[in-house]
Amino acid sequence: MFRLQTHIPTAILAGLIFFFGFHALTGERGLLATRQRIATLAADQAELIALQQERAELEIRSRFLRDESLSADLLEERAHVLLGFVDPRDYVIRSTPDRG
Repeated sequence: MFRLQTHIPTAILAGLIFFFGFHALTGERGLLATRQRIATLAADQAELIALQQERAELEIRSRFLRDESLSADLLEERAHVLLGFVDPRDYVIRSTPDRG
């Protein structure tokens, strides 16, 4: 019995070292998950760039819809899209959306 009690702290310490070592390698932020984190980061950065470009385009379009700098072309385009109004001199080609 005395010999078993002297090995219990060593066994507990070995178990803790194994536990933390295992999770350091295979855990969510472990060494083996580095590639996945890098791929996720690259995808998120690409999405951020696309969203920043979309925001810049929307800011430009919204600037032209303000009262002090109203663009007739943009106003006509929005009326066409939202209300279906078309200039009588325009040619309209209707198409159905692809349902793939």
